[in-house]
Amino acid sequence: MLITHDTRCALDTVVDLVNTAPEDESTPEALSDVAALEDFVRGHKVSDIGTLSAFDLAAVRKIRGRFASIFSAPDARSAAVLINELVAAAGTTPRLTDHDGYDWHVHYFAPGASLADHLAADCGMALAFFVVAGEQERLRRCEAPDCRRAFVDLSRNRSRRYCDSRTCGNRLHVAAYRARRKEAAG
Repeated sequence: MLITHDTRCALDTVVDLVNTAPEDESTPEALSDVAALEDFVRGHKVSDIGTLSAFDLAAVRKIRGRFASIFSAPDARSAAVLINELVAAAGTTPRLTDHDGYDWHVHYFAPGASLADHLAADCGMALAFFVVAGEQERLRRCEAPDCRRAFVDLSRNRSRRYCDSRTCGNRLHVAAYRARRKEAAG
């Protein structure tokens, strides 16, 4: 599956957005205030965004939950329904652009769109490409028992199981190794 630069940026943004939500009551909200939202926008180089407000923060948190539902969708049809609702509500307006030194690519948000509509349109379309390509199962949640972070499995054979193999994957492999050693010793 060919993933263009702008689609990859949108995928990284949507995954990071979904993962800003608290995993449980003990995990802090990563988008705690407008300043955190501004940091998120700056860190992901989201273009054409004006001054952000508490309204933007609330709207982004709302679409974050809708994106989370897409990563948890049981099948392509369910994901498609959620994506269609999300991008339709954003008033998707495809247009070609070549800003910031990047070649021509498509933005799906209307000029002057709110941050929430911008993210819903661009990120929603990036996720839509996976459904269209028959690759919805690549939109995953970490299989570590204490982690439910979202990720996009871009491995060649669709075998990635953890959000990060160095943390979640390694932690589970070490635990399994220790359990095997304990069983062999006892």
